[in-house]
Amino acid sequence: MHSTGYVVKFILMVSIVVALVLASMATLLKPIHDRNEAIANKRSILNAVGHHLEQPVRSLTDDEVLEIFENQIDQYVVDVEGNVLSKEEVQERGYSGGMAEHINIGRERRKPESERLLPVFVFNSPTDQFFIVAVHGSGLWDDIWAHIALEDDFNTIAGVAFGHAAETPGLGAEITDDPMFSEQFRGTKLFNEEGEFKSVTVVKGRARDEYHEVDGVTGATVTNDGVTNMFRRGLRNYFAYFEKLQTQ
Repeated sequence: MHSTGYVVKFILMVSIVVALVLASMATLLKPIHDRNEAIANKRSILNAVGHHLEQPVRSLTDDEVLEIFENQIDQYVVDVEGNVLSKEEVQERGYSGGMAEHINIGRERRKPESERLLPVFVFNSPTDQFFIVAVHGSGLWDDIWAHIALEDDFNTIAGVAFGHAAETPGLGAEITDDPMFSEQFRGTKLFNEEGEFKSVTVVKGRARDEYHEVDGVTGATVTNDGVTNMFRRGLRNYFAYFEKLQTQ
């Protein structure tokens, strides 16, 4: 029989070895994890303009996603006053990569609005240009977010790609699982005919205003309201930038 001291030392040594192995694996795998996470984010951004790509985003290889981003996407980081920030300015604000793809909207949402950094992705197709912005909000259980592609009138929605952290499968999760939900947003408008910001409301039951309402997910009232609020609050942050572009 081994003494209690021997058993304690043995368990301690095994724990140290396991901890070192896990730490080493985490360090070695981090570049792979970071690359996969970056590509997943790029896919979400491209999903917002999926109808203007030659093939579905889901069928694109990782290399093809990166190639489209390299050749057809321009990235900008702006503040709520509409100023475009340099890479160095973005790095000074805590993002070592310094580009729009590195901005964490969830983190920015927790800051006062006047201090937020906003990513903008401009997709250049052979015939058109689309401005993709990011918004972030709250669902039933956790965060929800979306990439919204706007036509160059900064009013018409060309496409939306949603994401969520923990919405209920078959209910709130349908904002990502059911492509028909996001499809409804194509062609909707941010402003009414008088130029007033009206955004898009996710309604219970059947939408009646084709430009400012879409059908909600049945049984997911909180998630529906979260999407509505996310659009109204998140898009406002970009207004100063849109106005500056329209006056150039």
